[in-house]
Amino acid sequence: MATQPISLEPGPTPWSALRTCVRPVAVLGTGAAVPERTLTNADLAAMVDTSDEWIVTRTGIRERRVVSGQATSDLAIAAGQRALEVAGLSPERLELIVVATVTPDEVCPPVACRVQAGLSARRAAGFDLSAACSGFLNALMTGHRLVAAGAFANCLVIGADVMSAMTDYRQRELCVLFGDAAGAVVLGEPVGRGAILDHVVGLDGRGAGMITTPAGGSRRPASAATVAAGEHFLRMNGKEVFKFAVQKLPEVVDELLVRNGLRIDDLALLVPHQANLRILEAGAKRLGLPMERVVTNVERYGNTAAGSIPLALDEAARSGRIRAGDLVALVSFGGGLSWAGTLLRW
Repeated sequence: MATQPISLEPGPTPWSALRTCVRPVAVLGTGAAVPERTLTNADLAAMVDTSDEWIVTRTGIRERRVVSGQATSDLAIAAGQRALEVAGLSPERLELIVVATVTPDEVCPPVACRVQAGLSARRAAGFDLSAACSGFLNALMTGHRLVAAGAFANCLVIGADVMSAMTDYRQRELCVLFGDAAGAVVLGEPVGRGAILDHVVGLDGRGAGMITTPAGGSRRPASAATVAAGEHFLRMNGKEVFKFAVQKLPEVVDELLVRNGLRIDDLALLVPHQANLRILEAGAKRLGLPMERVVTNVERYGNTAAGSIPLALDEAARSGRIRAGDLVALVSFGGGLSWAGTLLRW
């Protein structure tokens, strides 16, 4: 393939020039894993002052899955195994594992180490990446670029979170939102015409305080006092995050389409982060995209953070909702405040 030289002059290199300097990479297989235990709205109503109607009206969520003794790596390994099977890639041939999570099994080692051992992928290098609910798409971009540059022949990208470990089930506004899940994709050389086309990622650190876990890190190490105060649980400014997400979802889709000379009518399917059904409906309306072309499963799984998009993508692929040649956009938004988007041809 002829390549276009990249300018060394100051200023950004045109995306069209960068794209010709890398080899094509496609999603070769998807996989997902969720716990067996279901936590319904009725279950939550027995725990806090809430009701099915209150939860569904505000979030669209009816139930979510939560672990019973499992860790993030257990879900990640199961999702990774399924993705490798679909891709027809043996663990022995896997070269790189990238895991996006904010709920690692422990601070050290990385979840990628547990996944490598669990899959018996002895050749694979790996690492974890943390970008909250935007983690999977940041990991997807990272894996894509490394494979496209020739550093690795293939990559297993996993988004996995056990959000129940960070959820205070005494807090009505937050405990209704979250569930546990993992999803995975295998990246490698395209076997057909499909390929990953583009990525958009962003961060606005001024909003870092909108979604936090106040204690448990190096600034405020865990202590008896912080645990008693529940400061290792997630805190969120729900109204501000809602406004941010409704604005950012269509902005990211528009940017991906404009950068690639496409229109909303060209998009076969949108797979967004499953945070709240009301966010997805509002974002789709701003885009002029009918909900029939938006993948939603938040009503069954809740917000599963980094596991959200790969779980939804796997469901869409396995059900036949995505067909060869379809143009698909993946969009996430979350803590940071962060956002990310990926455009791909299936």
